[in-house]
Amino acid sequence: MSFSYWEYRTWLSHIDFLIVGSGIVGLSCAHRLRERFPKAKILILEKGILPKGASTKNAGFACFGSISEILADLRLHSEEQVQELVKKRWEGIQRLRATLGDRTIDFKKLGGHELFLDGQEELYQECLDRLSEVNQLLRPVFNTDAFRSRPNSYGFKGIRKNYISHELEGQLDTGKMMLSLLQLVLESGILVLNGVAVETFSDNRTSVEVKTNHFECKAKKMIIATNGFASQWIDMDIKPARAQVLVTKPIKNLHIRGTFHLNEGYYYFRDIDNRILFGGGRNLDFNAEETTEFGETKLVQDELERLLQELILPGRPHEIERKWSGIMGVGRQKTPIVTQLSDAVYCGVRLGGMGIAIGSTIGNEIADLV
Repeated sequence: MSFSYWEYRTWLSHIDFLIVGSGIVGLSCAHRLRERFPKAKILILEKGILPKGASTKNAGFACFGSISEILADLRLHSEEQVQELVKKRWEGIQRLRATLGDRTIDFKKLGGHELFLDGQEELYQECLDRLSEVNQLLRPVFNTDAFRSRPNSYGFKGIRKNYISHELEGQLDTGKMMLSLLQLVLESGILVLNGVAVETFSDNRTSVEVKTNHFECKAKKMIIATNGFASQWIDMDIKPARAQVLVTKPIKNLHIRGTFHLNEGYYYFRDIDNRILFGGGRNLDFNAEETTEFGETKLVQDELERLLQELILPGRPHEIERKWSGIMGVGRQKTPIVTQLSDAVYCGVRLGGMGIAIGSTIGNEIADLV
Protein backbone atom coordinates (compact mmCIF):
# COMPACT_ATOMS: atom_id res chain seq x y z
CA MET A 1 0.00 0.00 0.00
CA SER A 2 1.29 3.44 -0.89
CA PHE A 3 0.95 6.17 1.75
CA SER A 4 1.08 9.90 1.29
CA TYR A 5 3.63 12.04 3.05
CA TRP A 6 0.90 13.22 5.44
CA GLU A 7 -0.32 9.73 6.25
CA TYR A 8 3.14 8.38 6.90
CA ARG A 9 4.25 11.34 9.01
CA THR A 10 1.04 11.40 11.09
CA TRP A 11 0.50 7.70 11.77
CA LEU A 12 3.54 5.61 10.87
CA SER A 13 6.70 7.51 11.78
CA HIS A 14 8.49 8.49 15.00
CA ILE A 15 6.60 5.88 17.04
CA ASP A 16 7.74 5.62 20.66
CA PHE A 17 5.53 2.71 21.71
CA LEU A 18 3.79 0.25 19.40
CA ILE A 19 1.22 -2.02 21.07
CA VAL A 20 -0.04 -5.14 19.32
CA GLY A 21 -3.65 -5.84 20.33
CA SER A 22 -6.44 -3.47 21.37
CA GLY A 23 -8.04 -5.69 24.02
CA ILE A 24 -8.25 -4.79 27.68
CA VAL A 25 -4.51 -5.40 28.22
CA GLY A 26 -3.40 -3.36 25.22
CA LEU A 27 -5.70 -0.42 25.96
CA SER A 28 -4.83 -0.43 29.67
CA CYS A 29 -1.15 -0.52 28.81
CA ALA A 30 -1.56 2.43 26.44
CA HIS A 31 -3.46 4.41 29.05
CA ARG A 32 -0.74 3.85 31.64
CA LEU A 33 2.02 4.69 29.14
CA ARG A 34 0.28 7.99 28.43
CA GLU A 35 0.33 8.74 32.17
CA ARG A 36 4.06 7.96 32.34
CA PHE A 37 5.05 9.57 29.04
CA PRO A 38 2.64 12.44 28.26
CA LYS A 39 4.41 13.46 25.03
CA ALA A 40 5.13 9.97 23.63
CA LYS A 41 3.68 8.81 20.32
CA ILE A 42 1.73 5.61 21.03
CA LEU A 43 0.25 3.45 18.27
CA ILE A 44 -1.99 0.41 18.77
CA LEU A 45 -2.36 -2.13 15.95
CA GLU A 46 -5.43 -4.40 15.99
CA LYS A 47 -5.92 -7.09 13.37
CA GLY A 48 -9.70 -7.22 13.82
CA ILE A 49 -12.44 -4.71 13.11
CA LEU A 50 -13.07 -4.97 16.86
CA PRO A 51 -10.68 -6.47 19.46
CA LYS A 52 -10.28 -10.00 18.12
CA GLY A 53 -9.47 -12.26 21.07
CA ALA A 54 -11.73 -12.41 24.09
CA SER A 55 -12.05 -8.83 25.40
CA THR A 56 -15.33 -8.16 23.55
CA LYS A 57 -16.46 -11.79 23.47
CA ASN A 58 -16.43 -12.84 27.13
CA ALA A 59 -19.36 -13.27 29.51
CA GLY A 60 -18.81 -10.09 31.53
CA PHE A 61 -17.94 -11.79 34.83
CA ALA A 62 -16.23 -9.70 37.50
CA CYS A 63 -15.06 -12.85 39.28
CA PHE A 64 -12.10 -14.04 41.32
CA GLY A 65 -12.40 -17.83 41.06
CA SER A 66 -15.11 -20.18 42.34
CA ILE A 67 -14.24 -22.34 45.34
CA SER A 68 -13.59 -25.46 43.24
CA GLU A 69 -11.32 -23.40 40.96
CA ILE A 70 -9.39 -22.19 44.01
CA LEU A 71 -8.98 -25.76 45.23
CA ALA A 72 -7.86 -26.87 41.77
CA ASP A 73 -5.30 -24.04 41.75
CA LEU A 74 -4.00 -25.14 45.15
CA ARG A 75 -3.11 -28.52 43.66
CA LEU A 76 -0.78 -26.79 41.16
CA HIS A 77 0.38 -23.71 43.05
CA SER A 78 1.49 -22.80 46.56
CA GLU A 79 -0.88 -21.05 48.95
CA GLU A 80 1.13 -17.85 48.49
CA GLN A 81 0.80 -18.06 44.70
CA VAL A 82 -2.96 -18.65 44.86
CA GLN A 83 -3.41 -15.79 47.27
CA GLU A 84 -1.40 -13.52 44.95
CA LEU A 85 -3.44 -14.64 41.92
CA VAL A 86 -6.71 -13.82 43.66
CA LYS A 87 -5.28 -10.53 44.91
CA LYS A 88 -4.42 -9.53 41.32
CA ARG A 89 -7.99 -10.32 40.24
CA TRP A 90 -9.51 -8.37 43.12
CA GLU A 91 -7.26 -5.34 42.60
CA GLY A 92 -7.78 -5.49 38.84
CA ILE A 93 -11.55 -5.21 39.18
CA GLN A 94 -11.19 -2.30 41.62
CA ARG A 95 -8.81 -0.57 39.20
CA LEU A 96 -11.21 -1.07 36.30
CA ARG A 97 -14.15 0.28 38.29
CA ALA A 98 -12.16 3.28 39.51
CA THR A 99 -10.88 4.08 36.01
CA LEU A 100 -14.16 3.79 34.11
CA GLY A 101 -16.89 4.10 36.77
CA ASP A 102 -19.55 1.57 37.81
CA ARG A 103 -22.34 3.31 35.91
CA THR A 104 -20.28 3.47 32.72
CA ILE A 105 -19.59 -0.29 32.67
CA ASP A 106 -22.94 -1.24 34.25
CA PHE A 107 -21.22 -2.97 37.16
CA LYS A 108 -23.53 -4.84 39.54
CA LYS A 109 -22.35 -6.69 42.63
CA LEU A 110 -24.93 -9.49 42.63
CA GLY A 111 -22.69 -12.31 43.85
CA GLY A 112 -21.21 -15.33 42.12
CA HIS A 113 -22.52 -18.84 42.75
CA GLU A 114 -21.05 -22.26 42.08
CA LEU A 115 -23.56 -25.02 41.35
CA PHE A 116 -22.78 -28.70 41.91
CA LEU A 117 -24.48 -31.39 39.87
CA ASP A 118 -26.24 -34.21 41.74
CA GLY A 119 -23.47 -36.60 40.66
CA GLN A 120 -20.70 -34.40 42.06
CA GLU A 121 -21.04 -35.44 45.68
CA GLU A 122 -17.29 -35.88 46.23
CA LEU A 123 -16.40 -32.46 44.79
CA TYR A 124 -19.27 -30.78 46.61
CA GLN A 125 -18.27 -32.32 49.95
CA GLU A 126 -14.62 -31.35 49.50
CA CYS A 127 -15.63 -27.74 48.82
CA LEU A 128 -17.85 -27.69 51.92
CA ASP A 129 -15.17 -29.31 54.09
CA ARG A 130 -12.52 -26.81 52.99
CA LEU A 131 -14.75 -23.73 53.02
CA SER A 132 -13.18 -22.33 56.19
CA GLU A 133 -9.68 -23.09 54.96
CA VAL A 134 -10.21 -21.17 51.71
CA ASN A 135 -11.90 -18.26 53.49
CA GLN A 136 -8.97 -18.02 55.89
CA LEU A 137 -6.44 -18.11 53.03
CA LEU A 138 -8.21 -15.30 51.15
CA ARG A 139 -9.26 -13.17 54.12
CA PRO A 140 -6.21 -10.87 53.68
CA VAL A 141 -7.43 -10.17 50.13
CA PHE A 142 -11.14 -9.60 50.78
CA ASN A 143 -11.04 -8.58 54.48
CA THR A 144 -14.01 -10.88 55.02
CA ASP A 145 -15.10 -14.50 54.59
CA ALA A 146 -16.19 -14.25 50.98
CA PHE A 147 -17.50 -17.81 50.44
CA ARG A 148 -20.63 -19.20 52.06
CA SER A 149 -23.23 -21.88 51.44
CA ARG A 150 -26.55 -20.65 50.05
CA PRO A 151 -29.79 -22.48 49.16
CA ASN A 152 -30.84 -23.06 45.53
CA SER A 153 -33.31 -20.19 45.25
CA TYR A 154 -33.67 -20.09 41.45
CA GLY A 155 -35.14 -23.52 40.83
CA PHE A 156 -32.22 -25.01 38.91
CA LYS A 157 -32.67 -28.74 38.38
CA GLY A 158 -30.24 -31.61 38.82
CA ILE A 159 -27.96 -29.82 41.27
CA ARG A 160 -27.19 -30.06 45.00
CA LYS A 161 -29.63 -28.17 47.20
CA ASN A 162 -27.03 -25.52 48.11
CA TYR A 163 -24.67 -23.34 46.10
CA ILE A 164 -21.34 -22.07 47.39
CA SER A 165 -21.49 -18.35 46.77
CA HIS A 166 -18.91 -15.58 46.62
CA GLU A 167 -20.58 -12.51 48.05
CA LEU A 168 -18.27 -9.94 46.40
CA GLU A 169 -18.43 -11.10 42.77
CA GLY A 170 -20.32 -9.12 40.19
CA GLN A 171 -21.08 -8.65 36.52
CA LEU A 172 -20.59 -5.88 33.99
CA ASP A 173 -21.37 -4.99 30.39
CA THR A 174 -18.38 -6.08 28.31
CA GLY A 175 -19.31 -3.89 25.33
CA LYS A 176 -19.70 -0.75 27.44
CA MET A 177 -16.45 -1.53 29.27
CA MET A 178 -14.41 -1.86 26.08
CA LEU A 179 -16.03 1.11 24.36
CA SER A 180 -15.37 3.41 27.32
CA LEU A 181 -11.78 2.16 27.66
CA LEU A 182 -11.21 2.78 23.94
CA GLN A 183 -12.70 6.29 24.20
CA LEU A 184 -10.43 7.04 27.17
CA VAL A 185 -7.39 6.02 25.14
CA LEU A 186 -8.42 7.94 22.01
CA GLU A 187 -9.12 11.09 24.01
CA SER A 188 -5.55 11.02 25.30
CA GLY A 189 -4.17 11.22 21.76
CA ILE A 190 -3.28 7.56 21.31
CA LEU A 191 -3.67 6.22 17.77
CA VAL A 192 -5.52 2.95 17.03
CA LEU A 193 -5.45 1.27 13.61
CA ASN A 194 -7.84 -1.64 13.03
CA GLY A 195 -7.56 -4.34 10.40
CA VAL A 196 -3.77 -4.36 10.68
CA ALA A 197 -2.11 -7.70 11.43
CA VAL A 198 1.52 -7.84 12.52
CA GLU A 199 3.27 -10.53 10.46
CA THR A 200 6.91 -10.30 11.55
CA PHE A 201 9.17 -8.05 13.57
CA SER A 202 12.88 -7.72 14.28
CA ASP A 203 14.57 -6.17 17.28
CA ASN A 204 17.49 -3.89 16.40
CA ARG A 205 18.31 -3.13 20.06
CA THR A 206 17.39 0.57 19.79
CA SER A 207 14.19 -0.01 17.80
CA VAL A 208 11.83 -2.65 16.44
CA GLU A 209 11.09 -3.00 12.73
CA VAL A 210 7.54 -4.27 12.19
CA LYS A 211 6.02 -5.74 9.03
CA THR A 212 2.21 -5.84 8.83
CA ASN A 213 -0.25 -6.94 6.18
CA HIS A 214 -0.48 -3.31 5.00
CA PHE A 215 2.79 -1.51 5.77
CA GLU A 216 6.15 -1.55 7.51
CA CYS A 217 7.07 0.76 10.36
CA LYS A 218 9.58 1.26 13.13
CA ALA A 219 9.08 1.86 16.87
CA LYS A 220 11.40 2.41 19.82
CA LYS A 221 9.52 -0.16 21.92
CA MET A 222 6.93 -2.83 21.11
CA ILE A 223 4.46 -4.49 23.49
CA ILE A 224 2.68 -7.74 22.62
CA ALA A 225 -0.80 -7.86 24.20
CA THR A 226 -2.50 -10.52 22.11
CA ASN A 227 -2.99 -13.16 24.86
CA GLY A 228 -4.02 -16.46 23.21
CA PHE A 229 -2.63 -15.40 19.83
CA ALA A 230 0.82 -14.65 21.23
CA SER A 231 2.19 -18.18 20.81
CA GLN A 232 3.20 -17.32 17.24
CA TRP A 233 5.86 -14.99 18.66
CA ILE A 234 6.50 -16.23 22.20
CA ASP A 235 8.14 -19.58 22.92
CA MET A 236 6.68 -19.98 26.40
CA ASP A 237 3.98 -21.96 28.19
CA ILE A 238 1.00 -20.37 26.47
CA LYS A 239 -1.62 -21.81 24.17
CA PRO A 240 -4.96 -20.65 22.77
CA ALA A 241 -8.22 -21.82 24.31
CA ARG A 242 -11.49 -21.22 22.47
CA ALA A 243 -14.61 -20.51 24.53
CA GLN A 244 -18.04 -20.91 22.93
CA VAL A 245 -20.97 -18.79 24.10
CA LEU A 246 -24.68 -18.41 23.37
CA VAL A 247 -27.37 -16.00 24.48
CA THR A 248 -31.15 -16.44 24.48
CA LYS A 249 -33.83 -14.08 23.30
CA PRO A 250 -35.56 -12.15 26.12
CA ILE A 251 -37.45 -14.42 28.54
CA LYS A 252 -40.57 -13.17 30.30
CA ASN A 253 -40.43 -13.00 34.10
CA LEU A 254 -36.82 -14.11 34.28
CA HIS A 255 -35.86 -13.76 37.94
CA ILE A 256 -32.35 -15.20 37.78
CA ARG A 257 -29.77 -12.67 38.96
CA GLY A 258 -26.01 -13.06 39.33
CA THR A 259 -23.17 -15.05 37.84
CA PHE A 260 -23.02 -18.85 38.05
CA HIS A 261 -20.32 -21.49 37.60
CA LEU A 262 -20.45 -25.24 36.94
CA ASN A 263 -17.81 -27.99 36.72
CA GLU A 264 -14.85 -26.07 38.19
CA GLY A 265 -15.64 -23.05 36.04
CA TYR A 266 -15.73 -24.87 32.69
CA TYR A 267 -19.37 -23.76 32.33
CA TYR A 268 -20.72 -20.34 33.31
CA PHE A 269 -23.91 -18.37 32.88
CA ARG A 270 -25.55 -15.11 33.91
CA ASP A 271 -28.55 -12.88 33.30
CA ILE A 272 -28.33 -9.98 30.86
CA ASP A 273 -31.26 -7.89 29.60
CA ASN A 274 -33.78 -10.56 30.65
CA ARG A 275 -31.77 -13.20 28.78
CA ILE A 276 -29.48 -16.02 29.80
CA LEU A 277 -25.92 -15.88 28.51
CA PHE A 278 -24.28 -19.30 28.75
CA GLY A 279 -20.78 -20.39 27.78
CA GLY A 280 -18.06 -22.99 28.23
CA GLY A 281 -17.67 -26.66 27.40
CA ARG A 282 -14.09 -26.68 26.14
CA ASN A 283 -13.42 -29.51 28.61
CA LEU A 284 -15.50 -31.76 26.31
CA ASP A 285 -12.62 -31.75 23.80
CA PHE A 286 -9.56 -29.81 24.91
CA ASN A 287 -7.63 -30.62 21.74
CA ALA A 288 -10.32 -29.28 19.42
CA GLU A 289 -10.68 -26.09 21.47
CA GLU A 290 -6.93 -25.42 21.53
CA THR A 291 -7.23 -23.29 18.42
CA THR A 292 -7.01 -19.71 17.20
CA GLU A 293 -9.92 -20.33 14.81
CA PHE A 294 -13.24 -18.78 15.77
CA GLY A 295 -16.40 -20.84 15.38
CA GLU A 296 -18.77 -23.24 17.10
CA THR A 297 -18.84 -27.04 17.26
CA LYS A 298 -21.86 -29.32 17.44
CA LEU A 299 -20.43 -31.17 20.45
CA VAL A 300 -20.17 -28.09 22.62
CA GLN A 301 -23.29 -26.32 21.37
CA ASP A 302 -25.46 -29.40 21.88
CA GLU A 303 -24.25 -29.70 25.47
CA LEU A 304 -24.79 -26.00 26.18
CA GLU A 305 -28.34 -26.21 24.84
CA ARG A 306 -29.03 -29.42 26.81
CA LEU A 307 -27.85 -27.93 30.09
CA LEU A 308 -29.73 -24.72 29.38
CA GLN A 309 -32.97 -26.63 28.84
CA GLU A 310 -32.64 -29.28 31.54
CA LEU A 311 -30.77 -27.51 34.33
CA ILE A 312 -30.99 -23.71 34.02
CA LEU A 313 -34.42 -23.15 32.45
CA PRO A 314 -36.34 -26.39 33.10
CA GLY A 315 -39.85 -26.14 31.66
CA ARG A 316 -39.26 -22.55 30.53
CA PRO A 317 -39.78 -21.79 26.81
CA HIS A 318 -36.75 -20.06 25.33
CA GLU A 319 -35.00 -19.48 22.01
CA ILE A 320 -31.33 -19.03 21.18
CA GLU A 321 -30.67 -15.62 19.59
CA ARG A 322 -26.92 -15.57 19.00
CA LYS A 323 -23.79 -17.73 19.24
CA TRP A 324 -20.11 -16.75 19.16
CA SER A 325 -16.66 -17.70 20.40
CA GLY A 326 -13.60 -16.01 21.88
CA ILE A 327 -9.95 -17.01 22.15
CA MET A 328 -8.31 -17.02 25.58
CA GLY A 329 -4.68 -17.64 26.54
CA VAL A 330 -3.91 -20.43 29.02
CA GLY A 331 -1.00 -22.56 30.23
CA ARG A 332 -0.01 -25.09 32.85
CA GLN A 333 0.38 -22.23 35.31
CA LYS A 334 -2.25 -19.57 36.03
CA THR A 335 0.32 -16.83 36.61
CA PRO A 336 0.26 -14.29 33.72
CA ILE A 337 3.41 -13.77 31.67
CA VAL A 338 4.61 -10.17 32.01
CA THR A 339 8.18 -9.91 30.82
CA GLN A 340 10.77 -8.29 28.60
CA LEU A 341 11.50 -10.54 25.62
CA SER A 342 14.44 -8.62 24.12
CA ASP A 343 16.04 -5.20 24.19
CA ALA A 344 12.92 -3.46 22.93
CA VAL A 345 10.09 -6.03 23.02
CA TYR A 346 7.78 -6.74 25.96
CA CYS A 347 4.68 -8.83 26.50
CA GLY A 348 1.71 -9.29 28.82
CA VAL A 349 -0.16 -12.50 28.01
CA ARG A 350 -1.65 -15.77 29.40
CA LEU A 351 -4.55 -14.31 31.35
CA GLY A 352 -6.06 -17.76 31.98
CA GLY A 353 -9.67 -16.79 31.28
CA MET A 354 -9.57 -13.97 33.84
CA GLY A 355 -9.07 -11.08 31.42
CA ILE A 356 -11.71 -8.80 32.89
CA ALA A 357 -10.34 -9.26 36.40
CA ILE A 358 -6.63 -8.94 35.66
CA GLY A 359 -6.42 -7.32 32.21
CA SER A 360 -6.10 -3.74 33.47
CA THR A 361 -3.52 -4.76 36.07
CA ILE A 362 -1.43 -6.67 33.53
CA GLY A 363 -1.59 -3.72 31.13
CA ASN A 364 -0.32 -1.41 33.86
CA GLU A 365 2.43 -3.84 34.84
CA ILE A 366 3.80 -3.99 31.28
CA ALA A 367 3.70 -0.19 30.97
CA ASP A 368 5.63 0.14 34.22
CA LEU A 369 8.15 -2.48 33.07
CA VAL A 370 9.04 -0.51 29.93
